Parts: sequence; C-alpha cells; structure tokens
Amino acid sequence: MGRVVVAGSINMDVVVPADRHPGPGETVAGREINYFPGGKGANQAVAAARLGAAATLIGRVGVDAFGRELRAFLTAQGVDLTLVRDTPEAHSGTALITLAGAENTIVVVSGANGLVSPADVATAPLAQGDVAVSQFEIPLPAITAFFERARTAGATTILNPAPAIAFDHALLGLVDVLVLNETELGLLANVGLRGTDDPARFLDAIRSLPMDDDKTVCVTLGKRGALALVQGEPLIVPGRAVAAVDTTGAGDCFAGALAAQLAAGNAIRDALQYANIAASISVQRMGAAPSMPTAEEIEAVMTR
Repeated sequence: MGRVVVAGSINMDVVVPADRHPGPGETVAGREINYFPGGKGANQAVAAARLGAAATLIGRVGVDAFGRELRAFLTAQGVDLTLVRDTPEAHSGTALITLAGAENTIVVVSGANGLVSPADVATAPLAQGDVAVSQFEIPLPAITAFFERARTAGATTILNPAPAIAFDHALLGLVDVLVLNETELGLLANVGLRGTDDPARFLDAIRSLPMDDDKTVCVTLGKRGALALVQGEPLIVPGRAVAAVDTTGAGDCFAGALAAQLAAGNAIRDALQYANIAASISVQRMGAAPSMPTAEEIEAVMTR
C-alpha cells in the first residue's frame, strides 16, 4: 500500500452561522462562533488518514495558539507532521467563513501558508505507488517542485486547483488526476459553466484542457455527484440525496478519499465512486477537517 503525501494549507476556520449571507455594506447577526481545523491541505490529509492511509502533510503554521491547536488536532488524526514547519514570521492561516443554510462564503488569510517554498517539499517522502496531492492555497512554485519530485519518484499526482486562480497551464503536464468544481473548470477552460448544465457541456470543457488522454479529469457537482473523463471515457458518478449541513471541505474530502483509494491500489473508477460517498457524508456535519468520515462510515453506506 502506498502513502498519501499532501503539500498544502493548514488553517483555523472561524465559522459563523447566520440566517443569510450579508450583501455589500450590510451587517447581519450571527448565531454563534465556531473554531474548526481546516485548510485544504489539512482537510485532504485528514480525509486520507481517517480512511486508513498513511498520510503525511507538508506545510507551515505560525508560532501561535492556532498553530498549537492545529498541530494537536492533526496529530490526533494520525497525520504525520514531520514536514510541517513552525513559522515565527507569520501567523497561522485563517479562514473566515459565513454559513447560511448549507452554503458558505469564505475569506482566507494565508499567513504561514504563503511562505511554503520549494525547499519545504525537497525532502518529501515519495516513491512509486504513493500519491502526491496539492491545491492552490500554497504558492505555485512549491506545488510545481512537489509534483516534479513526485513525477521523478513515480508517484501519482492529484491536483485540486482551488481556489480558482490563473496559472501556467504547463503545470497540468505534471498532473495525473485533476479534481475541480464547475467554477474552477470554467476558469481553466475559459467557458461559463453552471452546476445545472448538461453533462455534455462539462465533457466538452474537460476535453478542451491541455491534458493527455491517459489522464483523469473529474468535476465535482455537489448534490449532482461527479462527472469524469477517465482515459478518454466518460464516467457519471450519481449524486446522493442527503441533508447537507455544511459544505465546507466537501471537495477536499473527495480529493483526500480519492488519494487514499489510489494509494491502496484501487481502480480509478471505483475510487471516484468511493470519494463521492465520502464527500456526501462530510456535508452532513459541521466543520471542515472534523467532518471527514471513517472507512466504517463509508462501508455502512455502501452495504445498505
């Protein structure tokens, strides 16, 4: 069984539920304030670890109360933090999240995450059979160096290009599996997409990307499930009807569960189905990293 190695962000999420999201210049009353461990990198590492993978996280935290709490939480989840550096010159990453219904708006202050560099990933423990995962909450040079190291080692690479930003598409040449939502796909393919669009529109957008046919591209569509192009062949992953409470971290859960399945040697099509179930469980409870499901919870759904 391979390992899952994640290079990415580590944040404390400050979550305020409210009846609705405020408009520009408007103040609304929040019901309470919650502090949840999060950050896309941490979320993905926790998702993989809870599903039985040997998970290593590469990143940075500040020398502050949030940094100490984040380290304690991640250690308790079984995530290897050997390559997580304390960064005195910056505070720990923080996300300010307003939650209304099951939908969220998020403002991220990168803090120590913004200082992750190619040197941080230089000693990443990667080998053939491992899975390297990253996203866009750390600087692009670090991601590129991480994937170059993974490619040299023979590891599988998963990129979750979120939050959506402009980037050099040459990075896609280092990616084996691309996992993104409709907004991110639309930006990457330079086309307007909505979650309600016909599957054919998503497939056309995926086919327009500068990626080889032997790679996998998966667009996650929330309650509609997911749609993927696997070695040139379409795959529809049906959605699951659940009572969503908090969608924060659902995409990270999908990516982390997918990585765990691939590290275990499972086929990509089966891994995508499994990841979709994992994400559907995560949205039924509050918080990002704390909402990641266990293998037993997923097995219970699969055997119903």
